[in-house]
Amino acid sequence: MGFVKLEQKGRVGVLTIDRQEALNALNGQVMSDLAAMLDEVEASKDIDVVVLTGAGRSFVAGADIGEMKDMTAVEGKAWGDFGNATFMKVETMSKPVICAVNGFALGGGCELAMACDIRLASEKAKFGQPEVGLGITPGFGGTQRLPRIVGYGKAMELILSARVIGAAEAKEIGLVNAVYPPEELMDKAMELANAIAANAQIAVRQSKRCIRKGMQTDIHTGVAYEAEAFGLCFSTEDQTEGMTAFVEKRQEKHFQGK
Repeated sequence: MGFVKLEQKGRVGVLTIDRQEALNALNGQVMSDLAAMLDEVEASKDIDVVVLTGAGRSFVAGADIGEMKDMTAVEGKAWGDFGNATFMKVETMSKPVICAVNGFALGGGCELAMACDIRLASEKAKFGQPEVGLGITPGFGGTQRLPRIVGYGKAMELILSARVIGAAEAKEIGLVNAVYPPEELMDKAMELANAIAANAQIAVRQSKRCIRKGMQTDIHTGVAYEAEAFGLCFSTEDQTEGMTAFVEKRQEKHFQGK
């Protein structure tokens, strides 16, 4: 795909948004490329974990304002629907998605990062939802994901003020898991991705599904999802291998994703 590159490193797929001349801003083509590549990664039997990042000094600087400026209300709604559908592919992907935020993650870039399961940031990263300063609301899930991640009050503050924050504050409020020097970011993201890929993948994917679904419902329904997933794992070869290795006190495990 033109603006989204896929590189496979072992069982990890690295997706890089590469439109550096526009700080990786999301126009229609970038979004189409991203949607198609997400479908490809989801279908791949050779990729267990995804790392999503940006090329150059930006993760995603936002949606392309030049492309949006003259949209009608109908066109704006369609663009928001397309963006939300694409970002839901990230959120609902069966495989864990780690976001390595290397620079600007503003507007649509912050929203894309929030759709991922785990966010790691460079010390140079910047986060924000500046849309109200442009006369619009966040359009790709920002009003929904930000309060779920950082809480109601902080989300209100950031969205209504359009304030941009640095990586240290993003970690302080729980928007990112960890902050690293720029030169270490991808190595740390790959280290985490490989640690996840080393585990039993049916269990990993079921755990992600339970967390995602459970966060949208009450705890009684959530623990029912978990019980179902827990039981399903006992029908897998990986459960037999994992528990046998534990009983036999051997470190090596040979998970097959079955």
